[in-house]
Amino acid sequence: MQLLIFYVFGFIAIFAAVSMIVVKQPVMSALFLIVNMLCLAGLYALLDAHLIAALQVIVYAGAIMVLVLFVIMLLNLREKKGLITRHKVAMQGIGVVIVAFVFVLIAASMDFVSFSQAGAVSAEFGTVAGVAKTLFTDFILPFEIASVLLLVAIIGAVILSKSRT
Repeated sequence: MQLLIFYVFGFIAIFAAVSMIVVKQPVMSALFLIVNMLCLAGLYALLDAHLIAALQVIVYAGAIMVLVLFVIMLLNLREKKGLITRHKVAMQGIGVVIVAFVFVLIAASMDFVSFSQAGAVSAEFGTVAGVAKTLFTDFILPFEIASVLLLVAIIGAVILSKSRT
C-alpha cells in the first residue's frame, strides 16, 4: 500500500512539475508548483520525516507561494499569445523530454548495490525531538548566528519603512 501511495505522489509531482513549465498562464504555473510541493510533503511523510513534511506545507506551499501569487497578481502578468509562444511551449516540452531521458540514462547506469548497504536510520529521524536535539547541540552556533542576522534584518526593515516626517 505504501508503494502505491509513493507512486501516486510521484506521478502527480512529475505531472505538476511538467505542467508548471508548459502552462502559459503564470497563476496556473504557481498553482501547479503548490501541487508539486504538497506531493513532496506527502513523499516526506512516507519517509517518516513528518516534521519536514509539515514544514514543507507550512513554509513553502503556504507562505512562500502566497508571496509568489501576490507578486504575480501585482505585476498583472497576462497569458502570452501568438505564434512565438506556441513554438516556445513546444521547445519547452522537447526540453523536458530530453532532460527526463538523460535522467533515466543516469539512473540506469548507477550501481544501486552500494545504496542498499546504507546505515540504518535512528528512531528519532524526522521527529521534532530529533531535529531539536541536533539543532540545539551540534549546530547551536550557526543557529544563533542566523537568529541574530534575522533580527538585524527585521530592525533594518522597520527603520527603512518608517516614514520621514
